[in-house]
Amino acid sequence: MAASPHSKPLSASTTTVSGTAVLGAEANVASGCGTKRASAETLSIDRLTQTVAVDAPRHSAVVRVTHWLTTLCFVALLVSGLEIVVSHPRFYWGETGNVLTPVLFSLPIPASRATVPTGYGYVLPDQNGWSRALHFQAAWVLVLTGALYVIWGGVSGHFRKHLLPDASERSLQAFSRALARHLRFARPAAADAWSYNLVQRLTYILVIFVLFPLVIWTGLAMSPAFVSAVPSTVTLLGGRQSARTLHFLVTVSLVAFLLVHVAMVWFAGFGTRVMAMITGAPAPTRGPE
Repeated sequence: MAASPHSKPLSASTTTVSGTAVLGAEANVASGCGTKRASAETLSIDRLTQTVAVDAPRHSAVVRVTHWLTTLCFVALLVSGLEIVVSHPRFYWGETGNVLTPVLFSLPIPASRATVPTGYGYVLPDQNGWSRALHFQAAWVLVLTGALYVIWGGVSGHFRKHLLPDASERSLQAFSRALARHLRFARPAAADAWSYNLVQRLTYILVIFVLFPLVIWTGLAMSPAFVSAVPSTVTLLGGRQSARTLHFLVTVSLVAFLLVHVAMVWFAGFGTRVMAMITGAPAPTRGPE
């Protein structure tokens, strides 16, 4: 997972320019113009291809804006969510749950409320007020940002072109090879800066179309106002406490993805990949002298 789930491959102009120039070089050799002229044209071809590749955009403006908005919202949700969990670090299953009911599992941390038994002889400062307000505000901004990205991705063909695996990749063997390469921490090739491998595509599909919708659903299931309008939101999950527990577990999965994502970006070239998400294209590298 070397980059964020939005990319554009090399533009068609790269292939066209390179292919036309190669044909021209072959014609010169075939007509007896000599190997020196062919070598000079080949070098020019390489440099021209590199120039076009550098100029080809990797990330569109919509991708960059939604990526950084999602990043800011996710950080705000993590900070505020941690404060909310600290107020009651115990999780249950079903509709109700409190200090008098059996616990499904609990976090080994002190609480911010003295009425919650944690085994610690002290309580943390109670920050439940501002954290809930920030959590709800950041959540709605994230929902709107995600809706914009999904609508744009469907209309523009972004998902079909860049996230759906190619026909040649839809096999267990292809997935095994891509996964083995990741597990070996093989450094990505230069071409990987412009496309995704199979593991990346499947992971981004899981995050975008499964984990994020699930964390939004479970979050809405804890809202009394929303549940009063759409009761099935919580009944399908088995109760409000079940929704809270699932919300926490899905969040942990998203945090794990984030850590691996950042680690792979760092491994693949942090500055180049971050610059691509800011300006739209990776930082240019010098060609052969």
